[in-house]
Amino acid sequence: MSTQDSTWISDWKPEDETFWNSKGKVIARRNLIWSIVAEHIGFSVWLIWSIVATKLPAAGFNYTTDQLFQLVAIPGLIGSLMRFPYTFAVTTFGGRNWTIFSAAVLFIPTFGLAYFVSEPNTPFWLMLLVASTAGLGGGNFASSMANISFFFPDRMKGWALGLNAAGGNIGVSSVQLLTPILMGFGIFNLYQATPVSGVYLQNAGLMWILPLVVAIFGAIFFMNNLTSAKSSFKDQLAIVGRKHTWIMSFIYIGTFGSFIGYSAAFPLLIKTQFPAVTVAIAFLGPLVGSLSRPLGGLLADKVGGAIITFWNFIAMGAATIGVLYFVGIKDFAGFLTMFLIIFVTTGIGNGSTYRMIPSIFREENLRKAKGTGEAGRALALKTASIESGAAVGFIGAIGACGGYLIPSGFGKSIAITGGPQLALEIYLAFYAVCLAMTWWFYLRRSPATAGATSLAEARV
Repeated sequence: MSTQDSTWISDWKPEDETFWNSKGKVIARRNLIWSIVAEHIGFSVWLIWSIVATKLPAAGFNYTTDQLFQLVAIPGLIGSLMRFPYTFAVTTFGGRNWTIFSAAVLFIPTFGLAYFVSEPNTPFWLMLLVASTAGLGGGNFASSMANISFFFPDRMKGWALGLNAAGGNIGVSSVQLLTPILMGFGIFNLYQATPVSGVYLQNAGLMWILPLVVAIFGAIFFMNNLTSAKSSFKDQLAIVGRKHTWIMSFIYIGTFGSFIGYSAAFPLLIKTQFPAVTVAIAFLGPLVGSLSRPLGGLLADKVGGAIITFWNFIAMGAATIGVLYFVGIKDFAGFLTMFLIIFVTTGIGNGSTYRMIPSIFREENLRKAKGTGEAGRALALKTASIESGAAVGFIGAIGACGGYLIPSGFGKSIAITGGPQLALEIYLAFYAVCLAMTWWFYLRRSPATAGATSLAEARV
Protein backbone atom coordinates (compact mmCIF):
# COMPACT_ATOMS: atom_id res chain seq x y z
CA MET A 1 0.00 0.00 0.00
CA SER A 2 1.64 3.17 -1.17
CA THR A 3 1.22 6.48 0.55
CA GLN A 4 1.98 10.10 -0.10
CA ASP A 5 2.74 10.47 3.59
CA SER A 6 1.73 8.66 6.75
CA THR A 7 -1.84 9.97 6.63
CA TRP A 8 -2.69 9.69 2.91
CA ILE A 9 -3.52 6.33 1.28
CA SER A 10 -3.22 6.30 -2.49
CA ASP A 11 -3.86 2.62 -3.22
CA TRP A 12 -7.41 1.92 -2.08
CA LYS A 13 -9.45 -0.86 -3.74
CA PRO A 14 -12.33 -1.92 -1.47
CA GLU A 15 -14.12 -3.83 -4.27
CA ASP A 16 -11.06 -6.11 -4.63
CA GLU A 17 -11.79 -8.97 -2.19
CA THR A 18 -8.13 -9.93 -1.79
CA PHE A 19 -7.19 -6.36 -0.92
CA TRP A 20 -10.20 -5.97 1.34
CA ASN A 21 -9.63 -9.14 3.34
CA SER A 22 -5.85 -8.66 3.65
CA LYS A 23 -5.73 -5.07 4.87
CA GLY A 24 -8.60 -2.94 3.64
CA LYS A 25 -11.22 -3.88 6.21
CA VAL A 26 -8.92 -3.23 9.17
CA ILE A 27 -8.20 0.31 8.01
CA ALA A 28 -11.82 0.95 7.09
CA ARG A 29 -13.12 -0.17 10.48
CA ARG A 30 -10.54 1.93 12.33
CA ASN A 31 -11.60 5.02 10.41
CA LEU A 32 -15.25 4.14 10.98
CA ILE A 33 -14.75 3.92 14.75
CA TRP A 34 -13.17 7.37 15.07
CA SER A 35 -15.60 8.84 12.59
CA ILE A 36 -18.41 7.65 14.87
CA VAL A 37 -16.74 9.19 17.94
CA ALA A 38 -16.36 12.60 16.30
CA GLU A 39 -19.81 12.53 14.75
CA HIS A 40 -21.39 11.44 18.03
CA ILE A 41 -20.02 14.53 19.77
CA GLY A 42 -21.05 16.69 16.82
CA PHE A 43 -24.67 15.56 17.19
CA SER A 44 -24.50 16.08 20.95
CA VAL A 45 -23.35 19.67 20.55
CA TRP A 46 -25.92 20.24 17.80
CA LEU A 47 -28.81 19.27 20.11
CA ILE A 48 -27.58 20.88 23.36
CA TRP A 49 -30.25 23.56 23.16
CA SER A 50 -33.09 21.03 23.07
CA ILE A 51 -32.48 20.58 26.81
CA VAL A 52 -31.05 24.00 27.74
CA ALA A 53 -34.09 25.83 26.34
CA THR A 54 -36.38 24.00 28.76
CA LYS A 55 -34.36 25.33 31.72
CA LEU A 56 -34.03 28.98 30.70
CA PRO A 57 -37.34 30.29 32.16
CA ALA A 58 -36.45 28.95 35.62
CA ALA A 59 -33.02 30.59 35.29
CA GLY A 60 -34.56 34.04 34.84
CA PHE A 61 -34.65 34.34 31.04
CA ASN A 62 -37.92 36.00 30.03
CA TYR A 63 -38.42 34.39 26.63
CA THR A 64 -41.79 33.40 25.14
CA THR A 65 -42.66 29.80 24.25
CA ASP A 66 -42.24 30.61 20.57
CA GLN A 67 -38.80 32.13 21.26
CA LEU A 68 -37.76 29.01 23.18
CA PHE A 69 -38.74 26.87 20.19
CA GLN A 70 -36.69 29.22 17.97
CA LEU A 71 -33.62 28.63 20.16
CA VAL A 72 -34.18 24.90 19.66
CA ALA A 73 -34.78 25.28 15.92
CA ILE A 74 -31.98 27.65 14.83
CA PRO A 75 -29.15 25.11 15.28
CA GLY A 76 -31.09 22.85 12.90
CA LEU A 77 -31.17 25.53 10.23
CA ILE A 78 -27.48 26.40 10.57
CA GLY A 79 -26.54 22.72 10.71
CA SER A 80 -28.42 22.14 7.48
CA LEU A 81 -26.63 25.02 5.75
CA MET A 82 -23.22 23.94 7.06
CA ARG A 83 -23.66 20.51 5.53
CA PHE A 84 -23.25 21.92 2.03
CA PRO A 85 -19.61 23.05 2.42
CA TYR A 86 -18.88 20.11 4.73
CA THR A 87 -20.02 17.70 1.99
CA PHE A 88 -17.36 18.90 -0.43
CA ALA A 89 -14.66 19.43 2.20
CA VAL A 90 -13.72 15.74 2.42
CA THR A 91 -12.73 15.49 -1.24
CA THR A 92 -10.87 18.80 -1.01
CA PHE A 93 -8.97 18.50 2.28
CA GLY A 94 -9.16 14.79 3.13
CA GLY A 95 -11.48 12.93 5.52
CA ARG A 96 -9.01 12.76 8.41
CA ASN A 97 -8.01 16.41 8.09
CA TRP A 98 -11.59 17.62 8.00
CA THR A 99 -12.57 15.46 10.97
CA ILE A 100 -9.87 17.18 13.03
CA PHE A 101 -11.03 20.64 11.97
CA SER A 102 -14.76 19.99 12.32
CA ALA A 103 -14.27 18.66 15.86
CA ALA A 104 -12.02 21.56 16.89
CA VAL A 105 -14.51 24.28 15.89
CA LEU A 106 -17.05 22.82 18.33
CA PHE A 107 -15.22 24.60 21.13
CA ILE A 108 -17.00 27.74 19.89
CA PRO A 109 -20.60 26.70 20.70
CA THR A 110 -19.65 24.85 23.89
CA PHE A 111 -17.76 27.74 25.50
CA GLY A 112 -20.26 30.26 24.12
CA LEU A 113 -23.17 28.45 25.74
CA ALA A 114 -21.31 28.08 29.03
CA TYR A 115 -20.83 31.84 29.28
CA PHE A 116 -24.15 33.25 28.09
CA VAL A 117 -26.51 30.93 30.00
CA SER A 118 -24.95 32.44 33.14
CA GLU A 119 -26.16 35.92 32.05
CA PRO A 120 -29.97 36.15 32.47
CA ASN A 121 -30.01 39.65 30.95
CA THR A 122 -28.78 38.36 27.59
CA PRO A 123 -31.14 39.72 24.90
CA PHE A 124 -32.96 37.15 22.82
CA TRP A 125 -31.22 38.10 19.55
CA LEU A 126 -27.80 37.49 21.11
CA MET A 127 -28.86 34.19 22.68
CA LEU A 128 -30.25 33.16 19.27
CA LEU A 129 -26.84 33.92 17.75
CA VAL A 130 -25.10 31.83 20.42
CA ALA A 131 -27.52 28.95 19.85
CA SER A 132 -26.92 29.14 16.10
CA THR A 133 -23.23 28.25 16.55
CA ALA A 134 -24.33 24.81 17.78
CA GLY A 135 -25.27 24.21 14.15
CA LEU A 136 -21.56 23.62 13.49
CA GLY A 137 -22.09 20.21 15.05
CA GLY A 138 -24.75 19.43 12.46
CA GLY A 139 -22.33 19.87 9.60
CA ASN A 140 -20.19 16.97 10.83
CA PHE A 141 -22.68 14.39 9.64
CA ALA A 142 -22.32 15.32 5.97
CA SER A 143 -18.53 15.14 5.91
CA SER A 144 -18.46 12.00 8.05
CA MET A 145 -20.91 10.10 5.85
CA ALA A 146 -19.25 11.25 2.64
CA ASN A 147 -15.87 10.16 4.00
CA ILE A 148 -16.96 6.71 5.21
CA SER A 149 -18.74 5.97 1.93
CA PHE A 150 -15.32 5.86 0.21
CA PHE A 151 -13.84 3.30 2.61
CA PHE A 152 -16.28 0.42 2.16
CA PRO A 153 -17.22 -1.79 -0.81
CA ASP A 154 -20.66 -1.29 -2.30
CA ARG A 155 -22.05 -4.49 -0.75
CA MET A 156 -21.28 -3.14 2.74
CA LYS A 157 -22.18 0.52 2.35
CA GLY A 158 -25.65 0.09 3.84
CA TRP A 159 -24.24 -1.48 6.99
CA ALA A 160 -21.28 0.92 7.29
CA LEU A 161 -23.25 4.10 6.63
CA GLY A 162 -26.04 2.91 8.92
CA LEU A 163 -23.60 2.19 11.74
CA ASN A 164 -21.78 5.49 11.24
CA ALA A 165 -25.03 7.42 11.20
CA ALA A 166 -26.44 5.55 14.20
CA GLY A 167 -23.30 6.25 16.23
CA GLY A 168 -23.72 9.92 15.44
CA ASN A 169 -27.48 10.01 15.88
CA ILE A 170 -27.26 8.46 19.32
CA GLY A 171 -25.38 11.59 20.38
CA VAL A 172 -28.81 13.23 20.47
CA SER A 173 -29.89 10.73 23.09
CA SER A 174 -26.62 11.16 24.99
CA VAL A 175 -26.99 14.91 25.32
CA GLN A 176 -30.62 14.63 26.41
CA LEU A 177 -29.81 11.94 28.97
CA LEU A 178 -26.53 13.26 30.40
CA THR A 179 -27.10 17.01 30.33
CA PRO A 180 -29.88 17.12 32.94
CA ILE A 181 -27.76 14.91 35.20
CA LEU A 182 -24.48 16.82 34.88
CA MET A 183 -26.19 20.19 35.22
CA GLY A 184 -26.86 19.15 38.80
CA PHE A 185 -23.16 19.21 39.72
CA GLY A 186 -20.86 22.18 40.24
CA ILE A 187 -17.68 20.45 39.09
CA PHE A 188 -17.62 22.42 35.82
CA ASN A 189 -18.54 25.70 37.49
CA LEU A 190 -15.66 27.77 36.03
CA TYR A 191 -17.64 31.01 36.14
CA GLN A 192 -18.63 30.63 39.81
CA ALA A 193 -22.26 30.98 38.81
CA THR A 194 -25.00 30.38 41.34
CA PRO A 195 -27.13 27.38 40.41
CA VAL A 196 -30.84 27.93 39.82
CA SER A 197 -32.91 25.27 41.60
CA GLY A 198 -29.71 23.23 41.90
CA VAL A 199 -28.93 23.43 38.16
CA TYR A 200 -25.68 24.68 36.64
CA LEU A 201 -26.69 25.54 33.09
CA GLN A 202 -23.13 26.22 31.95
CA ASN A 203 -22.27 22.53 32.43
CA ALA A 204 -24.32 21.77 29.30
CA GLY A 205 -21.46 23.25 27.27
CA LEU A 206 -18.43 22.50 29.40
CA MET A 207 -19.20 18.79 29.73
CA TRP A 208 -18.17 18.21 26.09
CA ILE A 209 -14.71 19.76 26.26
CA LEU A 210 -12.83 16.59 27.27
CA PRO A 211 -14.67 14.36 24.77
CA LEU A 212 -13.80 16.85 22.03
CA VAL A 213 -10.12 16.64 22.93
CA VAL A 214 -10.29 12.84 22.76
CA ALA A 215 -12.01 12.96 19.35
CA ILE A 216 -9.42 15.35 17.93
CA PHE A 217 -6.47 13.26 19.07
CA GLY A 218 -8.16 10.08 17.87
CA ALA A 219 -8.59 11.56 14.40
CA ILE A 220 -4.99 12.78 14.34
CA PHE A 221 -3.45 9.41 15.22
CA PHE A 222 -5.91 6.81 13.88
CA MET A 223 -7.64 8.16 10.77
CA ASN A 224 -6.54 8.41 7.14
CA ASN A 225 -7.13 10.47 4.02
CA LEU A 226 -7.83 8.71 0.71
CA THR A 227 -6.43 10.05 -2.54
CA SER A 228 -9.20 8.14 -4.34
CA ALA A 229 -11.67 10.40 -2.55
CA LYS A 230 -10.06 13.48 -4.06
CA SER A 231 -12.04 15.18 -6.81
CA SER A 232 -12.68 18.65 -8.09
CA PHE A 233 -15.58 20.73 -6.87
CA LYS A 234 -16.87 20.80 -10.45
CA ASP A 235 -16.99 16.99 -10.65
CA GLN A 236 -18.95 16.77 -7.42
CA LEU A 237 -21.25 19.63 -8.32
CA ALA A 238 -22.56 17.48 -11.16
CA ILE A 239 -24.93 15.88 -8.64
CA VAL A 240 -26.94 19.11 -8.48
CA GLY A 241 -28.10 18.42 -12.03
CA ARG A 242 -29.16 14.84 -11.25
CA LYS A 243 -32.92 14.34 -10.87
CA HIS A 244 -32.53 11.70 -8.20
CA THR A 245 -30.47 14.02 -6.00
CA TRP A 246 -33.51 16.25 -5.53
CA ILE A 247 -36.02 13.43 -5.24
CA MET A 248 -34.01 11.73 -2.52
CA SER A 249 -33.42 15.06 -0.77
CA PHE A 250 -37.17 15.55 -0.49
CA ILE A 251 -37.72 12.02 0.79
CA TYR A 252 -34.85 12.37 3.26
CA ILE A 253 -36.54 15.38 4.85
CA GLY A 254 -39.30 12.94 5.75
CA THR A 255 -36.91 10.48 7.41
CA PHE A 256 -33.83 12.20 8.80
CA GLY A 257 -35.53 15.61 8.92
CA SER A 258 -38.19 14.06 11.12
CA PHE A 259 -35.60 12.39 13.34
CA ILE A 260 -33.56 15.50 14.02
CA GLY A 261 -36.58 17.81 14.11
CA TYR A 262 -38.55 15.70 16.58
CA SER A 263 -35.41 15.10 18.63
CA ALA A 264 -34.87 18.84 18.98
CA ALA A 265 -38.50 19.62 19.76
CA PHE A 266 -39.42 16.62 21.94
CA PRO A 267 -38.23 17.91 25.35
CA LEU A 268 -39.90 21.30 24.93
CA LEU A 269 -43.02 19.70 23.46
CA ILE A 270 -43.30 17.47 26.52
CA LYS A 271 -42.79 20.46 28.82
CA THR A 272 -45.49 22.56 27.12
CA GLN A 273 -48.08 19.80 26.66
CA PHE A 274 -47.45 17.72 29.80
CA PRO A 275 -45.95 20.12 32.41
CA ALA A 276 -46.05 17.51 35.18
CA VAL A 277 -43.78 15.11 33.25
CA THR A 278 -39.99 15.41 33.48
CA VAL A 279 -38.24 16.23 30.21
CA ALA A 280 -35.50 13.75 31.19
CA ILE A 281 -37.60 11.02 29.56
CA ALA A 282 -37.17 12.73 26.17
CA PHE A 283 -33.86 10.91 25.52
CA LEU A 284 -35.80 7.70 24.80
CA GLY A 285 -37.02 9.07 21.45
CA PRO A 286 -33.67 9.73 19.78
CA LEU A 287 -32.25 6.61 21.47
CA VAL A 288 -34.68 4.20 19.78
CA GLY A 289 -34.42 6.21 16.56
CA SER A 290 -30.65 5.89 16.55
CA LEU A 291 -30.61 2.19 17.40
CA SER A 292 -33.08 1.37 14.65
CA ARG A 293 -31.04 3.11 11.93
CA PRO A 294 -28.60 0.21 11.29
CA LEU A 295 -31.65 -2.07 11.08
CA GLY A 296 -32.97 0.09 8.25
CA GLY A 297 -29.67 -0.18 6.41
CA LEU A 298 -29.48 -3.95 6.97
CA LEU A 299 -33.04 -4.53 5.77
CA ALA A 300 -32.36 -2.33 2.75
CA ASP A 301 -29.24 -4.38 1.91
CA LYS A 302 -31.31 -7.58 1.96
CA VAL A 303 -34.77 -6.53 0.73
CA GLY A 304 -34.33 -3.22 -1.05
CA GLY A 305 -34.20 0.37 0.16
CA ALA A 306 -37.25 1.57 -1.75
CA ILE A 307 -39.50 -1.21 -0.42
CA ILE A 308 -38.46 -0.57 3.19
CA THR A 309 -38.83 3.20 2.75
CA PHE A 310 -42.32 2.82 1.25
CA TRP A 311 -43.75 0.75 4.09
CA ASN A 312 -41.88 2.85 6.62
CA PHE A 313 -43.74 6.01 5.55
CA ILE A 314 -47.03 4.18 6.03
CA ALA A 315 -46.01 3.35 9.61
CA MET A 316 -44.87 6.95 10.21
CA GLY A 317 -48.23 8.27 9.06
CA ALA A 318 -50.17 5.85 11.27
CA ALA A 319 -48.08 6.76 14.33
CA THR A 320 -48.53 10.49 13.64
CA ILE A 321 -52.30 9.99 13.65
CA GLY A 322 -51.85 8.28 17.02
CA VAL A 323 -49.89 11.25 18.40
CA LEU A 324 -52.63 13.60 17.20
CA TYR A 325 -55.22 11.59 19.08
CA PHE A 326 -53.34 11.22 22.37
CA VAL A 327 -52.07 14.81 22.55
CA GLY A 328 -55.69 15.87 22.04
CA ILE A 329 -56.96 13.89 25.02
CA LYS A 330 -53.80 14.64 27.04
CA ASP A 331 -52.86 10.98 27.55
CA PHE A 332 -49.10 10.98 28.08
CA ALA A 333 -48.64 7.19 27.97
CA GLY A 334 -50.29 6.99 24.56
CA PHE A 335 -48.49 10.13 23.37
CA LEU A 336 -45.10 8.71 24.37
CA THR A 337 -45.80 5.30 22.84
CA MET A 338 -46.84 6.78 19.50
CA PHE A 339 -43.88 9.14 19.45
CA LEU A 340 -41.46 6.31 20.17
CA ILE A 341 -42.92 4.44 17.21
CA ILE A 342 -42.34 7.54 15.07
CA PHE A 343 -38.74 7.70 16.25
CA VAL A 344 -38.19 4.03 15.38
CA THR A 345 -39.57 4.62 11.89
CA THR A 346 -37.37 7.68 11.39
CA GLY A 347 -34.34 5.51 12.21
CA ILE A 348 -35.36 2.70 9.86
CA GLY A 349 -36.17 5.23 7.14
CA ASN A 350 -32.83 6.96 7.60
CA GLY A 351 -31.00 3.69 7.03
CA SER A 352 -33.08 2.60 4.06
CA THR A 353 -32.99 5.93 2.21
CA TYR A 354 -29.23 6.27 2.66
CA ARG A 355 -28.80 2.77 1.25
CA MET A 356 -30.76 3.84 -1.82
CA ILE A 357 -28.36 6.68 -2.71
CA PRO A 358 -25.20 4.73 -3.72
CA SER A 359 -27.36 2.16 -5.55
CA ILE A 360 -29.13 4.85 -7.55
CA PHE A 361 -25.92 6.53 -8.68
CA ARG A 362 -24.23 3.20 -9.35
CA GLU A 363 -27.05 1.96 -11.60
CA GLU A 364 -27.46 5.29 -13.35
CA ASN A 365 -23.77 5.47 -14.27
CA LEU A 366 -23.60 1.81 -15.30
CA ARG A 367 -26.64 2.33 -17.55
CA LYS A 368 -24.91 5.24 -19.27
CA ALA A 369 -21.72 3.16 -19.69
CA LYS A 370 -23.45 0.27 -21.45
CA GLY A 371 -21.52 -0.80 -24.53
CA THR A 372 -18.28 0.92 -23.53
CA GLY A 373 -16.51 -2.23 -22.36
CA GLU A 374 -14.66 -2.94 -19.13
CA ALA A 375 -12.83 0.39 -19.18
CA GLY A 376 -16.13 2.22 -19.43
CA ARG A 377 -17.56 0.16 -16.59
CA ALA A 378 -14.58 0.92 -14.35
CA LEU A 379 -14.89 4.64 -15.07
CA ALA A 380 -18.63 4.47 -14.37
CA LEU A 381 -18.04 2.85 -10.99
CA LYS A 382 -15.43 5.46 -10.05
CA THR A 383 -17.75 8.28 -11.11
CA ALA A 384 -20.59 6.68 -9.16
CA SER A 385 -18.42 6.52 -6.03
CA ILE A 386 -17.53 10.20 -6.29
CA GLU A 387 -21.08 11.29 -7.07
CA SER A 388 -22.72 9.15 -4.42
CA GLY A 389 -20.27 10.46 -1.80
CA ALA A 390 -21.17 14.03 -2.72
CA ALA A 391 -24.87 13.14 -2.96
CA VAL A 392 -24.85 11.56 0.50
CA GLY A 393 -23.68 14.86 2.00
CA PHE A 394 -25.85 17.06 -0.21
CA ILE A 395 -29.01 15.05 0.45
CA GLY A 396 -28.15 14.99 4.15
CA ALA A 397 -27.90 18.79 4.08
CA ILE A 398 -31.35 19.19 2.56
CA GLY A 399 -32.81 16.59 4.90
CA ALA A 400 -31.39 18.33 7.95
CA CYS A 401 -33.61 21.35 7.36
CA GLY A 402 -36.26 19.33 9.19
CA GLY A 403 -34.24 20.17 12.29
CA TYR A 404 -35.46 23.74 11.85
CA LEU A 405 -38.87 23.24 10.25
CA ILE A 406 -40.32 20.85 12.84
CA PRO A 407 -39.44 22.74 16.06
CA SER A 408 -40.32 26.04 14.39
CA GLY A 409 -43.59 24.53 13.18
CA PHE A 410 -44.51 23.38 16.68
CA GLY A 411 -43.70 26.82 18.07
CA LYS A 412 -45.89 28.60 15.50
CA SER A 413 -48.70 26.07 15.89
CA ILE A 414 -48.80 26.52 19.67
CA ALA A 415 -48.61 30.32 19.33
CA ILE A 416 -51.47 30.44 16.79
CA THR A 417 -53.80 27.64 17.92
CA GLY A 418 -52.66 26.85 21.45
CA GLY A 419 -51.57 23.32 20.57
CA PRO A 420 -49.26 21.30 18.26
CA GLN A 421 -52.04 19.62 16.27
CA LEU A 422 -51.86 21.93 13.23
CA ALA A 423 -48.14 21.23 12.84
CA LEU A 424 -48.68 17.48 13.18
CA GLU A 425 -51.39 17.56 10.49
CA ILE A 426 -48.97 19.30 8.11
CA TYR A 427 -46.25 16.73 8.84
CA LEU A 428 -48.76 13.93 8.18
CA ALA A 429 -49.60 15.38 4.76
CA PHE A 430 -45.89 15.62 3.99
CA TYR A 431 -45.38 11.91 4.76
CA ALA A 432 -48.17 11.10 2.32
CA VAL A 433 -46.32 13.00 -0.41
CA CYS A 434 -43.05 11.19 0.44
CA LEU A 435 -44.87 7.85 0.26
CA ALA A 436 -46.25 8.68 -3.19
CA MET A 437 -42.84 9.82 -4.48
CA THR A 438 -41.13 6.66 -3.24
CA TRP A 439 -43.62 4.50 -5.11
CA TRP A 440 -43.68 6.61 -8.28
CA PHE A 441 -39.92 6.88 -8.80
CA TYR A 442 -38.52 3.68 -7.26
CA LEU A 443 -41.17 0.97 -7.10
CA ARG A 444 -43.52 1.61 -10.00
CA ARG A 445 -43.01 -0.42 -13.15
CA SER A 446 -42.78 1.79 -16.21
CA PRO A 447 -41.06 1.72 -19.62
CA ALA A 448 -38.24 3.81 -18.15
CA THR A 449 -37.60 1.30 -15.36
CA ALA A 450 -38.48 -2.00 -17.00
CA GLY A 451 -35.01 -3.15 -18.10
CA ALA A 452 -32.36 -5.17 -16.35
CA THR A 453 -30.81 -1.98 -14.96
CA SER A 454 -34.04 -0.66 -13.46
CA LEU A 455 -33.67 0.97 -10.09
CA ALA A 456 -36.26 -1.34 -8.56
CA GLU A 457 -34.49 -4.51 -9.74
CA ALA A 458 -31.20 -3.10 -8.55
CA ARG A 459 -32.65 -3.14 -5.02
CA VAL A 460 -32.41 0.62 -4.63
